[in-house]
Amino acid sequence: MSKNGYDFYLDKCLLPITPQKLQIKINNANSTVTLINEGEVNLLKTAKLTDIEFDCEIPQVKYPFSSYPNGFKPAEYFLDYFEKLKTEKKPFQFIVSRSMPTGKALFSTNIKVTMESYTLAEKAGNFDVTVKIKLKQYRDFGTKTAKIKNENGKNNLSAQNGRAVFTVSEVPPFIGCDVIVNGRLHGNSHGEAPGQTRTNYRGKINYINPGASHPYHITTPDGLWQGWVTADSVKVI
Repeated sequence: MSKNGYDFYLDKCLLPITPQKLQIKINNANSTVTLINEGEVNLLKTAKLTDIEFDCEIPQVKYPFSSYPNGFKPAEYFLDYFEKLKTEKKPFQFIVSRSMPTGKALFSTNIKVTMESYTLAEKAGNFDVTVKIKLKQYRDFGTKTAKIKNENGKNNLSAQNGRAVFTVSEVPPFIGCDVIVNGRLHGNSHGEAPGQTRTNYRGKINYINPGASHPYHITTPDGLWQGWVTADSVKVI
């Protein structure tokens, strides 16, 4: 632990001199809308990615107040390390460990981040380097896919048979949305005049008749009419 009770780590690299100031900004993603009867309301959303900024001193010589767990390292070592964090395009852990002068541990910061930018500054007569570092929180993400089965339990959309795998959504169908259709087409929303069956067919919804047994009217992607289907025959994509 450094003499002032604060240790800053960028991945596995301990900064030799603790920055004097740290700014962590938790960004807002909420939005407001005006409802006819309720007035203005606030829509709460997941916070945006956190921004982290600080300036750190990278000395060219060892000072009594600097920390080098594995022996003194010149400024070039740290600058190369920062460049590696930037060019490798991989997230890493940013850690701040805090403790009281008595040794009592305080709260710590441990967040996965990316190196957004860093700026070097030097002054005449001072061989040390000041580095302004900007980090941004990193959230792991990915897509989820679902294999759509027909009535026989066979996978019709899969990578194995060379056909596309569509990502389906739990969003209720709405006019104009793209859907995957698995079911029989009918002549009206009451289920009369049954016609052809569609299996893993990509179409659009152009009419909705709420409360009907076959509430959704399907068209081709180009808008050519197909027929009415049951609610469980369609999935929004």
